[in-house]
Amino acid sequence: MLNALLPFLLMQVGIAPTMPTFSDLPPELRDRPAREEVASPRPRATTALDTCLKLAASDPARARTLADEWISRTTGAQRAAGSHCLGVATANSGDWAAAAAAFLAARGDADEPRFRARMSALAGSALLAQGDPGAALAALDAGQADAAGDAELLGALQLDRASALVSLGRETDAAAALSEARAAVPQDAQAWLLSATLSRRMGDMTGAQTFIEQAAALDPRDPAVGLEAGVIAALDGRDEAARKSFESVVAASPESEQGVAAKRYLAQLAGE
Repeated sequence: MLNALLPFLLMQVGIAPTMPTFSDLPPELRDRPAREEVASPRPRATTALDTCLKLAASDPARARTLADEWISRTTGAQRAAGSHCLGVATANSGDWAAAAAAFLAARGDADEPRFRARMSALAGSALLAQGDPGAALAALDAGQADAAGDAELLGALQLDRASALVSLGRETDAAAALSEARAAVPQDAQAWLLSATLSRRMGDMTGAQTFIEQAAALDPRDPAVGLEAGVIAALDGRDEAARKSFESVVAASPESEQGVAAKRYLAQLAGE
């Protein structure tokens, strides 16, 4: 049964099965309000930024116009906040190149380390979405020193660094980045899931199993975790364990991307 399944498993690309090669986009790019800690430190800019980001979620074109005008009449931290909004607006419009340029401009105009690190993270995510892992890695690397002392932000940078490094074929370096991510954010199931997938890709099935068990302990309902657990079990010759994992994914999320993949794998295990 396993031999029939192997071609499907080996065709999986990216850092995780059925997942993009980059981690979840930051909150600003998921149509959510911006976190207060990444806004410009000046109260007036914070208020204006919140307004602009809200508009970027509902009407990216208008927000882009507003941000362009804001940038044209300000300097320093104020202009950085305007560029931040411009990046979100252009990202929400699907213009990843413009978004990355805006986030990098925001970083260049700012002095506050955490803001600069956040802009590096956003630029890296946009460049990964654009399919430019080399430029993404450069942006993410630039943010590491500024993220010192902020475990969550450092973890996010390392997760995206790992994705970029995998895309560049530097899997050993990606494993090191994931190790740093796990140390920074040990309660983040995504860090353990991506570590499991990368270990599986590198042929370390023992490590993959250890990592996926931790991911499952942290987020047992995530269908991506269940799917990866099944893939690892199948490649490790544990057909029954693989079947149970795939069945759990189908039961929990039958119409999701992971659920569809799990159904296909179950059919292969059954020899269909």
